[in-house]
Amino acid sequence: MSHALIDSFLEYLIAERSSPENTVSSYASDLEDLKTYLDDKGISELDVLGTTLEDYTSLCRKKGLKTTSISRRLSTIRQFYRFLIEEEIMGTDPTRDLSSPKRGLYLPEVLSRDEVERLIASPDVATPIGVRDKAMLEALYATGLRVSELITLKLHNLNLHVGYLVCRGKGDKERLVPMGESAQRWINEYLRNARPHLVKRPTDILFCSKRGGAMTRQNFWYAIRRYASAAGILKPISPHMLRHSFATHLLIGGADLRSVQMMLGHADISTTQIYTHISSTRLKEVHKQYHPRG
Repeated sequence: MSHALIDSFLEYLIAERSSPENTVSSYASDLEDLKTYLDDKGISELDVLGTTLEDYTSLCRKKGLKTTSISRRLSTIRQFYRFLIEEEIMGTDPTRDLSSPKRGLYLPEVLSRDEVERLIASPDVATPIGVRDKAMLEALYATGLRVSELITLKLHNLNLHVGYLVCRGKGDKERLVPMGESAQRWINEYLRNARPHLVKRPTDILFCSKRGGAMTRQNFWYAIRRYASAAGILKPISPHMLRHSFATHLLIGGADLRSVQMMLGHADISTTQIYTHISSTRLKEVHKQYHPRG
């Protein structure tokens, strides 16, 4: 398999499609793996058949690759061969009848309501950092924001009198998200008594680091892990787990799917529907645990 053709494809991605650097890097890695396979078989990329790629897919499964990883590789390979056809280097697309492996239903891990309460109660609110973290955890669970959306919130994104915030999510789209009274109260507490101790110079960033700048996703993730450990939560935890918990608890409580979709900022309601599976699973667990004939 020719490095020259791979390089031409990667250059096309950069120049014509303005693909991000990490995307191009992933494509390069996927094609390098295919190149190794074809070279071992003594097959030129121009002589590849659909059966060759099916054999390659089977090998990926035997190596223990996840379905998502195999699907991504096949997507890269499809785009590579479409590029070769558009450039009139090949006349037949070997990926035409190639099917992607079926993805199993992925149910993200969520926290119980008790675990959420224990997590949010963990920060030491006698310190400015503790008040900040308490406010951030309250806000994350109250709104279902992505952590990247939370740490980039500005002061003008808040309307605490009415009880909502405006965030900018994926695709640079703005959405309005309501907050509960507890989140409002702790954000107010943070603004009055904690943020002034953290801010070193004027900034419109809402949640500041102890150096006065914007927080990073990694630092907040580490903080959540510490608080989860202190709360006795044994699940591997991440900020996104609070987003999953937010959506699941709303649906269990009777919220309609379309409203949850709007609050999460999902472009497609099918993305939100995963939480209906989680809530159904959770209800079955509750029934089994507490019903006398469960």
